[in-house]
Amino acid sequence: MSAAAAPTILAIETSCDDTCAAVVTGDQIRSNVISSQGIHDRYGGVVPEVASRHHLELANVVVDDALARAGATLDDVDLVAVTQGPGLVGALLVGVATAKAIAAARGLPLASVDHLQGHVAANFLTTGDGPEDKPLEPPFLCLIASGGHTFLANVTEHDGFTVLGRTLDDAAGEAFDKGARMLGLPYPGGPHLEKLARDGDPSAFTFPTGRGVSGLDFSFAGLKTALLYKIRDLGGGSDPSALDDATRANLAAAYQHAIVESLARRCEQALAQSGTDRLAVGGGVAANGPLRDRLATLGVTLKVPPRALCTDNAAMIASAARFVPPHPFPEYLAMDAYATGERGL
Repeated sequence: MSAAAAPTILAIETSCDDTCAAVVTGDQIRSNVISSQGIHDRYGGVVPEVASRHHLELANVVVDDALARAGATLDDVDLVAVTQGPGLVGALLVGVATAKAIAAARGLPLASVDHLQGHVAANFLTTGDGPEDKPLEPPFLCLIASGGHTFLANVTEHDGFTVLGRTLDDAAGEAFDKGARMLGLPYPGGPHLEKLARDGDPSAFTFPTGRGVSGLDFSFAGLKTALLYKIRDLGGGSDPSALDDATRANLAAAYQHAIVESLARRCEQALAQSGTDRLAVGGGVAANGPLRDRLATLGVTLKVPPRALCTDNAAMIASAARFVPPHPFPEYLAMDAYATGERGL
């Protein structure tokens, strides 16, 4: 189907604390609005009930903004798409209800999208004019690393993937956030830890990289424990401010290095086992600069979407919606959200 004949999709994403809407036609992003709530840092993490209330306040505003930025109206929309799960159920239900209302009012079909498939499908979008900005077509391997999920997938089709390895405990993004908290950094921890690590020496301390984990699975729980004990051994106790700035920077650099190496080594192993020479990356952790630099050394074709398409966003949901069968009106009125796993209507 040519871009001119492709349907225009209005997509909504509310799986966590970002209220997102996008307008996508074919593989072209016409708008991609992300409204971060910016209130959860005071709690040290996302509070589900607070997130849901803010989605209620922001959903219609964000949708209107996405349409305006795309130079479109609801009359131009051919398909509504929404994240059905996994995620925070209360937050997801706001997005699902909003999408249902928009679609039902105009008798439009509605596509329910799995959030993780959305991260993979971000690689199917055009993001610029250069060759590296073109859609990556299957087959390829894909690393998804975020605050809630970390897995390696073999992508052979546009509408699904096969998981090759997954985290056995914490996700990589969760490890970043909890490590940052131990070092006295604010939430969300990943960007703050990366910034602190720039002034540190990654070889100053040695942390586990999951070498003992079999297959292509990941594990980050032991790494968090190792950081906790190291802070205590250095005299930080429960107060990281007792450590000098240089020590905290070295700890951040070494801890980040361990996460990056764990992810990169599994990717290298999967590439060797599969014989594939193409790797894509998605999820919020893909915004980490040292990870991008490390994966670039693997000697394969590397597709890393712009940072706005790595974190939660609605353009990726619209991209995935192009390859799933939509639900006709009024069938989707019975659709529910799911926190984990996958459910139908």
